[in-house]
Amino acid sequence: IQKNKNEQRVVILSGVLIALGFTGSFYGLPAMMSAALYLIAMAVSGYKPVKSAYYAIKSRSLDMNVLMSAAAIGAAFIGEWLEGATVVWLFALGNYLQTKSIERTRNSIHHLMELAPAEAWVQVGSELMKKPVEDITIGDIIVVKPGDKIPLDGEITRGESSVNQAPITGESIPVDKQIGDAVYAGTINEHGSLEIKVTKLVEDTAISKIIHLVDEAQEQKAPTEAFIDKFASIYTPVVFILALAIMVFPPLIGFGTWGGWFYKGLELLVVACPCALVISTPVAIVSAIGNAARNGVLIKGGTFLETAGAISAVAFDKTGTLTEGKPNVSDIKALNLSEAELLSIAFTLEDYSAHPIAKSIVDYANEKGIQPKKGELFKNIVGKGVQADIQGETFYAGNLKLFEQMNVDVKDAKKYSQEQQNKGRTTVIMGTQNQILGMIAVSDTIRKTSASALQALKQNGVKQTVMLTGDNEGTAKVIASEANVDRYFAELMPEEKVEAIKTLQKEGHKAAMVGDGINDAPALAAADLGIAMGGAGTDTAMETADIILMADHLDKLSHTMKLSKKALAIIKQNIWFSIMIKVIALVFIFPGWLTLWLAVLSDTGAALIVILNALRLLNDKE
Repeated sequence: IQKNKNEQRVVILSGVLIALGFTGSFYGLPAMMSAALYLIAMAVSGYKPVKSAYYAIKSRSLDMNVLMSAAAIGAAFIGEWLEGATVVWLFALGNYLQTKSIERTRNSIHHLMELAPAEAWVQVGSELMKKPVEDITIGDIIVVKPGDKIPLDGEITRGESSVNQAPITGESIPVDKQIGDAVYAGTINEHGSLEIKVTKLVEDTAISKIIHLVDEAQEQKAPTEAFIDKFASIYTPVVFILALAIMVFPPLIGFGTWGGWFYKGLELLVVACPCALVISTPVAIVSAIGNAARNGVLIKGGTFLETAGAISAVAFDKTGTLTEGKPNVSDIKALNLSEAELLSIAFTLEDYSAHPIAKSIVDYANEKGIQPKKGELFKNIVGKGVQADIQGETFYAGNLKLFEQMNVDVKDAKKYSQEQQNKGRTTVIMGTQNQILGMIAVSDTIRKTSASALQALKQNGVKQTVMLTGDNEGTAKVIASEANVDRYFAELMPEEKVEAIKTLQKEGHKAAMVGDGINDAPALAAADLGIAMGGAGTDTAMETADIILMADHLDKLSHTMKLSKKALAIIKQNIWFSIMIKVIALVFIFPGWLTLWLAVLSDTGAALIVILNALRLLNDKE
């Protein structure tokens, strides 16, 4: 910010000096006085580019600073003080606008850091003390009142509330939180007092990582940007040689005057300066990455932004990506007792197990107000189920294999299990050593946004959507139909997901893989673009993927691809516009229609238009 303010002062001061010299010449100010004002203006705004030009020449490279310095010094050498001063001032103005535009996009992310409070109320014994966040350690209990911002990442130990997580995940709707749920620094506690156990230090919070990742991403060069930089490094020396040739050869062979051709050579140096061309890409990349981050999508660099626009096939992991990843009870069949009695037995048995399916049955029984029975001698039967004694009799909950081994009649249970499997569900069977009491079907429900998100991808040019799952064919078929994917690969081991990605690539697709960033790491790495879900909760997702959806929202994917395509379109517009302006200005040099300051104005004007065009990406809405 200080650097930008200094640049601003330099531009204003030298601009005032040029204006005084120019207007003074109309009111009888001696030519020497005007020249002195122009000289001071050149020294003020030209110090930095001349210094940069000196170091560039010293390191045997020619850049824009060398071109501009040579043009300004040459103008002064032939007595064109006004034009020389204008050349330097307009160049300084262009640099200031460039710095300002990139600072604006950076600030759009850095203002997120200000969302996290600098202090927090910490529980010390029975008292509350206000402490700077830097002094708070992991395990401390902080208290956040309704309406306040959460100062550090942590886990709720007391209280319930809705938390606005928009700064981290881009979610516009507040998320309900209760004991055991994770909360993030910079998010807003809507209502209800919360006690939170700190899990991360201030420098390790999700919001700090987001800012660090975005800063790193904005520093990385995209392929287009790297190509233009390379082009400029070859192009600049060629222009210098051409300008020298124009200054020397025509007057040597008696064609025109030395002064006239020297002036034309200076104009060529200014016109050929590739300011607009060089800045055409970085501002667009930085703006697009900034926009995505504000919408809860982290893009780790310009390379991945460009790749996103070329993706033609997207593969999705099923569990936790297309589906919620949380099983729910979807059907109950009681055989020789009431449904409530079956649920009570199931509750008693499954409350002992930590398996996600068991948890879903316990949660369902709780919702229905069912009470568990008094159980004892609980035992886990590896790979098959659980058992417990209830009122002196042993009851079991598990799969078909468990009851088949006990020689129980499983005809009804087998038929029911097959029917449920065809619907993509898993069956838990309840019974004793003598009979089956009933079955509970559990299924992983599809995300509400999955089908609409996949449809939006199709509208944004994705030709094929694919589901990858370790589930059986029946389950895969049902979920694929509900999610509206084009094809699916079922019964896959993690390493086989990599083969599925390679199959898509062999078919000629640029393939993206969307997963949770943990189980899917090999497939994410094998894809042309790895996209992780729910990065706010997992450090692994931030490390493994190229693009991170901070919330579990697939609908952010189409926005990312649309943004990528728009960024690429704007980069192309900027490049062609920059080249077109150069060609027109070059053509105008030889008939003598172009003055030196007009040459600089065309270059700075083109740079300004390119910057403004790129900044449109910063405010592009979903």
